Amino acid sequence: MNDVFLRACRREQVEYTPVWLMRQAGRYMDDYMKIRRRRSFLEMCKNPEIAAEITLQPVNRLNVDAAILFADILLPLEDMGYEVEFTKGEGPLINNPVRSGNDVERIRVLPEEEITPYVMEAIRLVRKEIAGRVPLIGFAGAPFTLASYMIEGGSSRDYLNCKKMMWGAKDLWHELMSRVSRVILNYLRAQVKAGAQAIQLFDSWVGTLNREDYREYVMPYSKLVIQGLKDLGVPIIHFANNGSTLLELVKEAGGDVIGIDWRINLDEAWARIGYDRGIQGNIDPAVLLAPRQIMEEKVKDILNRAENRPGHIFNLGHGVHKESRVEDVQALVEMVHEYSRRA
Repeated sequence: MNDVFLRACRREQVEYTPVWLMRQAGRYMDDYMKIRRRRSFLEMCKNPEIAAEITLQPVNRLNVDAAILFADILLPLEDMGYEVEFTKGEGPLINNPVRSGNDVERIRVLPEEEITPYVMEAIRLVRKEIAGRVPLIGFAGAPFTLASYMIEGGSSRDYLNCKKMMWGAKDLWHELMSRVSRVILNYLRAQVKAGAQAIQLFDSWVGTLNREDYREYVMPYSKLVIQGLKDLGVPIIHFANNGSTLLELVKEAGGDVIGIDWRINLDEAWARIGYDRGIQGNIDPAVLLAPRQIMEEKVKDILNRAENRPGHIFNLGHGVHKESRVEDVQALVEMVHEYSRRA
């Protein structure tokens, strides 16, 4: 098996820098769109055969060093008792958001063996089909991000309802976060037991917080999830989007590898995190739309900043844009492999 990704997660010496891409299976690929035109997004996620097929599309096309399961961070919400729909042009909507103590009380915390069985079947199918070529990454939304969706009823610019509860109803906030954390932990443990070989925890919206609020209201719950996975022995990547101001606290919350976005230079971020952790990132996804010469310069710059230090995993600072071309994504992967190859 190509295990360079897993070895990099463990900060072992590797022959080249491994690369995979957030949202590497998606709308920029024709194979994906052929399925998407016939199925809704939720149908694709809930059909294990289709989810497995989509997971493998970029592995077959791009020569990436890891697969990441095709799913969505909101999938556990239905098992928790929430009505989720994905509307065209508006993104996900939760039709019964959390706004009161009664809403928190009705959150179901299912055991590992009962949560999203279709996701676990997709993992088993991918592991069978991938035949050991590359490792499979499972993932979940972090407690703050999932709770934010539940409170706001979807994505938000300012997270006013979320912060109103966090500051004005602290006991309710902590009860909500406790329940959400237990769901996420059970969900991720089930993924590992189904065959996921690494885990990424996505805190997509945590950049809306300052350091003090993150420390008090969020960090304990991310730490609970990460610590709860330690006995399973798989690498854990902790990605806090737009979280440059929080890096030291994100490290304290936990993770073998800390993911960073493109808003901070990789060498600065790694120095702040500490070299006892790996780092993942961090090219701007928009570079995939730039001239090849610019892409090449940006790739080399990030690799130079990593200085061949063990523990670097190359990735975008966020997901692949739908406007990207497959041939440009392929070129990025090839550049990383070529320019990082060790003597």
